[in-house]
Amino acid sequence: MRTAFAAVLASVALLTGCATMSSPAERDPNAPDVTVTRDGDHWSADYVLPADAPAWAFLRSALARENRQPWRLGQWTLETPGVVLERRGHLDVIRSLDGGPVPRRLRFRLTPKAEDLEADYDPALVFTDGSVAMFSGHFDVIPLTSAEQADSLPLDLKDVDIQKSNARIMWQDRAGPVLFEGERRRNPVSDTGTIYVLFGQADLVDSPRLATVIDPGLPAWIGTEIGEFAPKVADYYARRLGPGQTDKPTIMVSWNGPTPHLRSMGGSVLPGLIIMAFEGDSVVEPSTEVADHTRWFIGHESAHFWLGQTVRYERSRDSWITEGGSDLMAMRAMAEISPSYDVRSALQEEVDDCIDLADEPVGEANSRGEHRAYYACGAVFALVAEGFQRRATGGDWFDFLKPLIGANREDGVLTRQEWFEALDRLSGDPAVRADVETLLDRGSDEAATLVARLLDRGGIGYRLEDGKVRLT
Repeated sequence: MRTAFAAVLASVALLTGCATMSSPAERDPNAPDVTVTRDGDHWSADYVLPADAPAWAFLRSALARENRQPWRLGQWTLETPGVVLERRGHLDVIRSLDGGPVPRRLRFRLTPKAEDLEADYDPALVFTDGSVAMFSGHFDVIPLTSAEQADSLPLDLKDVDIQKSNARIMWQDRAGPVLFEGERRRNPVSDTGTIYVLFGQADLVDSPRLATVIDPGLPAWIGTEIGEFAPKVADYYARRLGPGQTDKPTIMVSWNGPTPHLRSMGGSVLPGLIIMAFEGDSVVEPSTEVADHTRWFIGHESAHFWLGQTVRYERSRDSWITEGGSDLMAMRAMAEISPSYDVRSALQEEVDDCIDLADEPVGEANSRGEHRAYYACGAVFALVAEGFQRRATGGDWFDFLKPLIGANREDGVLTRQEWFEALDRLSGDPAVRADVETLLDRGSDEAATLVARLLDRGGIGYRLEDGKVRLT
């Protein structure tokens, strides 16, 4: 997910080992078969659907961040006669024009391009040498009882009783093998919705603590910075929290060119894999500011190997737990590894943005396209929890997190209730939880007052300056 440097974004594949090969005995009978093919400049996706249905919907149908429009309608063209691809509610939907069942065999013409999505993974990473990494999760489809059913489905489908099966995808490049599971293979098959598969010549470079796939056009100094910092921050997290989802991440970095008057970086994380994309003439030459933000970004995304993958949130409205928590993890790690890092300014930005965005319910921010609220307010809530941890034991944010991660390693879910129970034990004050829940569930036109009160109770120094909360 690409962002300007002033923003803080990210946030669910591994090129090196998360995909699985399916044998006929293991095959899910409800899963569609898909063949993704690159033939020179021509891309296609051929579907064989497992059943008759009057409509099918793409399970992942996020909007493009730049214009809040459906990205797929601009990159996928349905070539099968008598069928249309359209937006219904929160979903991209396939339906037949005559109202009958959608044909079992469908063909899409694809035009892959780098596009930053709201709270989802880029559909493609495009490298300057022509290589393209495709994300498998965007090919998953679900059957609907009618196209109209999509109109009433919620944004979060977790609790909806609907058949969900990962597509079984064959990946083929007429030019030769693709990079899959860390090695070159011809026509590999995946049945997981959480991998990137690389078409083209960009290659995996291995080292004892890190594997990288770096765009050959990327300014060399950025690649050096990533290679040096990523192992340090992963080691720090492991010392503080125990083992994470991986002890050797892969980082895939694309370069979208030296666009004039732009400085942009974005990305996301999957099991064992960090995705990054850089763009702009302002990142071509080394700078302390860009280096600091690159390190912080790696710190945030690496934090998800613990907070997001070792344990994950229960529902999308609870993503403040992992996104804000990872923000504070990255800040504390940066302060330890890079002492010149200005952590107070970074925390001030979180406070400012939380107050600006919490006039409406933080938990519903995804429906408004205000995903930044999960990061900013989540970091503020984490900072308050850290304050109570420091008061109780002299510890910090990692000391608050470690028992929560440890207690939930088996089921892999850190619920909102468990997070609040840990806060309650430390604070001994139900009013603290009540204020956080007000911001999460209702929002407040007095958000600054509530945030100041939370900081005060947590022992976080601040002053009020012309109605603004300023950390001290």
